[in-house]
Formats: sequence, structure tokens, C-alpha cells
Amino acid sequence: MTLVCGALLLAATWRANDRTKRRLQGLDFDTLDLGTILVDPPRAGLDDATVQLLSSFKRIVYISCNPATLAANLAAIKDSHSIERFAVFDQFPYSHHVECGVYLAQRDGAGGQAGGEKQSA
Repeated sequence: MTLVCGALLLAATWRANDRTKRRLQGLDFDTLDLGTILVDPPRAGLDDATVQLLSSFKRIVYISCNPATLAANLAAIKDSHSIERFAVFDQFPYSHHVECGVYLAQRDGAGGQAGGEKQSA
């Protein structure tokens, strides 16, 4: 399951259960400036709808266990975001598995409005 932090996660959490709803009660989602999204997809990578959603966020933190699907997803958002930091973690010594962490920032003039951001008139 892809973990998405921002308005979508809050909305999904709101629907999850009554206990969670009580924690979020009174939170005005329209005033939040949610410009960062965290994704940690399965080995298959992000689906097309989520890749498209990424372009509207100012910052992306992408955790991946599959360098091949990470490369494909990064190629899909290369016009809207640039890689600011990249790290490889060998959490499973003596195996071919690695974890990657990527921090991306939106290119100037790219993308739309994310989360609770408001467009100025």
C-alpha cells in the first residue's frame, strides 16, 4: 500500500474509524499548507494516478525497495521535480536488496496546488 502524507492521508484516516475521527475533529483542512508528500510504495512502484498526484506537491520524500520501479517513477516526474538528495541503504547484507531514499523538490513553474494550498487571484 502506498503511504501518502497530506490531504489524502488525512481524508482516508478520517473515514477509517471513530477513534481516529475524534483525534482529527476540529482540524480545518482548508487552512493547512500540505506541500510535502511521503510515498513508500510496494515493489511494483506507484500507480499512474499517484504519480500524477505527485506533480502537485512542492516536496516529495520517496522511499523505495525496488530501484527499477523507483527509476521508472522518477522518470515520470522528471519534468515537474528535481532530485535534491538521494541515498541507498543496504539494510539486508549479503542479499541484492537495497532501500533507496529520495528527496525531490518541485521545479520552478512546475505543478499545481497541493493539499490545502490556495491559489491567489
